[in-house]
Amino acid sequence: MRDLKEQTLDGGIHFLESISSRNIVSSSNDFDLQQRSNLVDLDRHLHAHWNLGRNIVLGWCSHNDDVLLLVVPHYAMAEYASAAQPGQQDNMIPAESQEFIKGLLSGSRSFTHRQIHNAAQLLGSEPIVVRLRQPLSNSQSESLVIDRLVKRYSINFVPGRAVALFDIVGFSLLSPFEQMTQLNSLSYSLNSAHSKMVGSRMNINFARSSTGDGFYIWNRDYGIEANTNLYHFMHLVLADNAIARHKAQEITAQELKQHGKHKRSKTVPLLRVGFHVGSCYEFHQAEGLNPTTYCDIVGDVTIELARMIERALPGQILVGEFQAELLESDDGEAKTVQIDSIEFVNKAQENLSRLNGLVLSGEAIESIKCYLTGQPRPDGTFSIRKLVIQDKHGLTRNAFNAKINIYRREADPILLGIEDRVLNEKSLA
Repeated sequence: MRDLKEQTLDGGIHFLESISSRNIVSSSNDFDLQQRSNLVDLDRHLHAHWNLGRNIVLGWCSHNDDVLLLVVPHYAMAEYASAAQPGQQDNMIPAESQEFIKGLLSGSRSFTHRQIHNAAQLLGSEPIVVRLRQPLSNSQSESLVIDRLVKRYSINFVPGRAVALFDIVGFSLLSPFEQMTQLNSLSYSLNSAHSKMVGSRMNINFARSSTGDGFYIWNRDYGIEANTNLYHFMHLVLADNAIARHKAQEITAQELKQHGKHKRSKTVPLLRVGFHVGSCYEFHQAEGLNPTTYCDIVGDVTIELARMIERALPGQILVGEFQAELLESDDGEAKTVQIDSIEFVNKAQENLSRLNGLVLSGEAIESIKCYLTGQPRPDGTFSIRKLVIQDKHGLTRNAFNAKINIYRREADPILLGIEDRVLNEKSLA
């Protein structure tokens, strides 16, 4: 049996290769053998200070020829964030403390010496000096890799993450075999849609996390373009699922005609989908004794989606009401803009032409229309109706009903979602 050192070393090498393949650095050739060995050695130190998940590595900076780390026990952050400040009541949430922690967990983990020492003092910790085999080169590529290595042993806070939730209707009523086949069918639709977007050269970096009866999907990249790409990805997943359901129904109809028997096909899931933008924490699960290279998410955005989807109708697409600050690239210059749900869907519609020509079930997409539904107006236009959803805890939230129409050459259109006129608002309350 291999010892822990060997397993950790392999984990570090695998991680360096995986982040290179995700274009965090241009290629593994950016580093010579000594530099790679140095980074793997740093990963070994990070693993030791992580201590099987007891500690969180919050940040780093170069320290002469070595690396200075900010390492704190996981409970120290929780205690600092929840401790009442002087003059506060015990039952009040210390907003300043929580904002300080969120600041530490946001963005790059590369801090200044002063920031690390100040944070260590507030959290009751001491900065740790890690001596490496050779001095750091302090190149941009090396700093990016170190940042990724540190985040692997940390937690990341994202204030505006777009997430889609695909939920299989009636999953708990299925047999274990049917559950397996439906999850496999949904997974194939996810993979197929991802492959089509990669083929169209769209900038995507999707991640997924299982909910048991479906998946959370998000884009690891940030900004309006990354979030609208996720919305388009949702379109393609639902389209692939709709085509698969139609084919399954055709097979069932043929069997009924040939054998006089009718057995409802349960291999392809009926979906309901939620889309929302909100804050979340990202963290790496452990596989064996090493954190994985992929992460899970939890936060306001996943909580809102889970409660929205509970009241969604079979086949429905819900978009949560949000107001978010997102990065937008304008003539090569990045800027932060405020955007709400309605503006977001309008922006998503603007660049849907990029999906034209993609082939679905043998037929190329001619055009796609995505919109939020509402009541007809006298002038022939439609309003956008806001739905008030009440969950099982008595809490309410606002959402919009979404429709997606995909028009194909020489084939019937694929109409996704539920029309506003057939919505029963009481079913969402």
